[in-house]
Amino acid sequence: MGVKYAINSKFFSKLDSVRAYVLGFFYADGSMHISERGRYVTITSTDKPIIFKIKKWMESKHFITVARSTWENGKDRYVLRMGNKELYNSLLKIGLYPNKSLTIDMPIIPNKFMKDFVRGYFDGDGCVYLYRSKGIKKKIILRKLSVIFTSGSKKFLESLLAILKSKISLQQRKVYLGHRSFQLRLSTSDSVRMFKFMYSNTDKELFFNRKFNIFRENHIIRPQRIDNVIKNILQFASQGHVAKK
Repeated sequence: MGVKYAINSKFFSKLDSVRAYVLGFFYADGSMHISERGRYVTITSTDKPIIFKIKKWMESKHFITVARSTWENGKDRYVLRMGNKELYNSLLKIGLYPNKSLTIDMPIIPNKFMKDFVRGYFDGDGCVYLYRSKGIKKKIILRKLSVIFTSGSKKFLESLLAILKSKISLQQRKVYLGHRSFQLRLSTSDSVRMFKFMYSNTDKELFFNRKFNIFRENHIIRPQRIDNVIKNILQFASQGHVAKK
C-alpha cells in the first residue's frame, strides 16, 4: 500500500460555487485510474496558481509535481495526483470515469452553480480569442471576439450547448469537428453573452485572470458596447471583489 495523505474526501458531496468550479475543471483537465496501489484522481494545468488553489480548497496534503515540456516553447504542466478511494468513488457517482475524454456527458448541476461549473470547464479546456488587424492608418481594428469550448466528446458539448441556449439564448446551433476534437465556437455576440454569464456575481478567486483580461481588452477597444452588466463586472473585478450584476 502507498502512503496515505490527508484530503477532504467528501469535497464533492455537496456542491457550492467553489466545488462546482473545481468539478468543471476536473471535467476538462482531470483523469482517473486504478492501480495495484489504489484509486487515483489527477488534475493538471499549465497554470500553476490554480493547481495550488485546488490543493488548498480540497484540503489535500498530496505533493504537486511538475511535468517538464519536451517542446522548445512548450509550457510545463503542474500535476496534482490524489490517491483516495472515497474521492474516486464520489466522482464516479457524479459521472466521471477513467478514459472519459471521448464519451463523457454533462453531469447534473444545480441551476445556481451551473455558471461556476461552465467557467471551471472553460478555464480548463476553453479559450477566448481577439482577432485584430491594422487599418489603413495603422489603427487597430477588432474583427472578432470568439469563445471556444473543446472536448473529445461531442455529446458533452451538445449538452453544454443546449443548456447555454436555454439560459442565455445563444445563437450558435451546432458543434463542429475540429482537428483532433470537437469544438463549440461562439460568435462575438454569443461570446459577450458568455462573459456576462460566467463572470457576473463571481469571486475573483474563481477564474483565470489571463482569460478574463482578453474579454476586458475587447471591452476597452469597444467601449460603446459596454452595458451596465459588463461595466459592473469590470469594476468589481478590478477592485478584487465579487462582480455584481
